[in-house]
Amino acid sequence: MKIRSKLAWTYIILLITGIITISAYSILTIRSFLLDEGIEQFERDARSMGLAASSFDDNALFDDKITQLAQLSQYEIAAYNSTGKRFLTFPEYAFEGVEDELSNEMLESLERRDSTPIIQNTDSSPKLVAYIDLGESENKANYLRISQDKGQYYAAVASIRHIIYAGMIFSIGAVIIVSFLFARYMAAPIMKLDEAANDIARGNLDRKIDLNRNDEFGTLADSLNHMAETLRADNEKLKRLNEKQSQFFADITHEIRNPLHTISGAMEMIQLEQLPPEKKEQYMNTAQKQIRRVARLFEDIKTLQRYDFDDSFINMQTIDLKDLVDEVKAVYQPIAEKKSLKLQTQNITSCPVTADPDKIEQVLDNLVSNAIKYTLEGRVVIGFKKDDDEVEVYVKDTGPGIGSEHLDRLFDRFYRTDKARSRDKGGTGLGLSVVKGILKAHQTDIKVESEEGKGSRFFFKLPIQHETS
Repeated sequence: MKIRSKLAWTYIILLITGIITISAYSILTIRSFLLDEGIEQFERDARSMGLAASSFDDNALFDDKITQLAQLSQYEIAAYNSTGKRFLTFPEYAFEGVEDELSNEMLESLERRDSTPIIQNTDSSPKLVAYIDLGESENKANYLRISQDKGQYYAAVASIRHIIYAGMIFSIGAVIIVSFLFARYMAAPIMKLDEAANDIARGNLDRKIDLNRNDEFGTLADSLNHMAETLRADNEKLKRLNEKQSQFFADITHEIRNPLHTISGAMEMIQLEQLPPEKKEQYMNTAQKQIRRVARLFEDIKTLQRYDFDDSFINMQTIDLKDLVDEVKAVYQPIAEKKSLKLQTQNITSCPVTADPDKIEQVLDNLVSNAIKYTLEGRVVIGFKKDDDEVEVYVKDTGPGIGSEHLDRLFDRFYRTDKARSRDKGGTGLGLSVVKGILKAHQTDIKVESEEGKGSRFFFKLPIQHETS
């Protein structure tokens, strides 16, 4: 059963139950009200007839007067003498099965009531009955029994009941129609939401729900639209990540295959018996160089993996950046001099920062190594640029520079601006990616300014650790 039918039948059952309950209660209330009003009128009439009967003369016309009184009032009347014996009834058939004499208890009760009627109304009896003491009567009657069928009081109820039943039937018909219309109105947005949710579940992330409502359904529609947008963005992100991952593994395979081929070829040449010793040494150096290259490749991959998955990737402590720069300069000074390059420093003074010393040294090592590697003449400069809260560390060179078309992807893994020349220089293609990962873990980033033919400038910033007094 669809939600619309469920809603409609739920409303119909609830409303019909309410209508029937209210109608039944109304009938019972009216019936009880009419009976209470009838009893009060019956008691007043009993008093009046008692007064009238006690004023009749004791003569031959007494019986006729009592009969006329019963006919006029449409009540059933029985007269009793002083001993409680009945001597007159009208109509006679109404008193079949009624005792001919009043009980002693009734007589005593009537004496105590002092002309106040005793009303008998029981659920088992179809009649209202009143007994009244006539007191000092002018005739032989001392007590009257007055009765009337309760059905006369319920006659009005029957007419009202028909009106209520007609209204109830009309209301039920209206309820059924309104319930189906209301259920359709309420179910329409639910059905739209269900259809849209199924479309989204089937992968149609471009589906948009337009309900134009300000209630909970509108809020739910907005939530589904937001969910679809989020899923669409996440799906695009996953596609890009999957493409990068596929490219990453393809690049790893390619990067490892070349040095392995070189190593394999060198080892085959070394095994030749007629090969001169100097050639064997040359091939051995080539193999060792490629082995170191593969080792660096896996070391860089390990570093990047730790950055991606290890929360304890960096070990923060207070260090002096000047000490790290001095160490890196001491290592690369001979290499720069061998290429006839100048390795210089600018504004290098004591600068305490909070960082991982090994990782920051690795960053400087990569940047200075790349600068010396690709600079053919001129100089490489390591410098600081300080302000009140942070220091900018830069490495600039007078190398060939980098084209603007390469800058956006320069820090991607295995990306090279000149692949053939980079491999010849022993690069792994991961150095700048490692630099970016390390600096990201330090809540900062690596940036580059470069122009072809004018050199490059790589720089990053770290917060200065001020001494506390």
